[in-house]
Amino acid sequence: LNTLLSACLLKLCFFVWPFSFFQTSKNQIKVDLVDENFTELKGEIAGPPDTPYEGGRYQLEIKIPETYPFNPPKVRFITKIWHPNISSVTGAICLDILKDQWAAAMTLRTVLLSLQALLAAAEPDDPQDAVVANQYKQNPEMFKQTARLWSHVYAGAPVSSPEYTRKIDKLCAMGFEKNAVIVALSSKSWDVETATELLLSN
Repeated sequence: LNTLLSACLLKLCFFVWPFSFFQTSKNQIKVDLVDENFTELKGEIAGPPDTPYEGGRYQLEIKIPETYPFNPPKVRFITKIWHPNISSVTGAICLDILKDQWAAAMTLRTVLLSLQALLAAAEPDDPQDAVVANQYKQNPEMFKQTARLWSHVYAGAPVSSPEYTRKIDKLCAMGFEKNAVIVALSSKSWDVETATELLLSN
């Protein structure tokens, strides 16, 4: 009965409150139902203009707890992304409204728009991924090129740096797996020698 009641309440939240399933062309965000009990959703956001993520489409896993809307949804990136506040390994997100700054009046639309804003304005001093945050602060141009390459490879954004692509191809030709090569080069400042050493040590 509790499960049924929770499902009914969630349905009411989504369709009567401003939590409904939506797709907006202006902000290019959408939410789709994954299962019939409203506990798992799939979100999608477009990379904001004038950022390394522009042109990419980013898939999100959204899990709705039984205590929603009094507690935040659990959200992570399914699409791999290079960003200080998002784990390049798990897709976990460091964002205040998904933690202690959540309010019951907030909506899923608020969450997706906040994630778009996070892509446009990272918080490297409160990182989820320390390696990315360090690159962001120490070498902003390299960070932009790296983030743009990840956007191209994983999110379908336009082609990025040909120099970085050549380095990826070189290591892949040595027999290393492409995703591992991208991670190694990205975390080793695109130095082929140290990236190779990392790949060989794993």
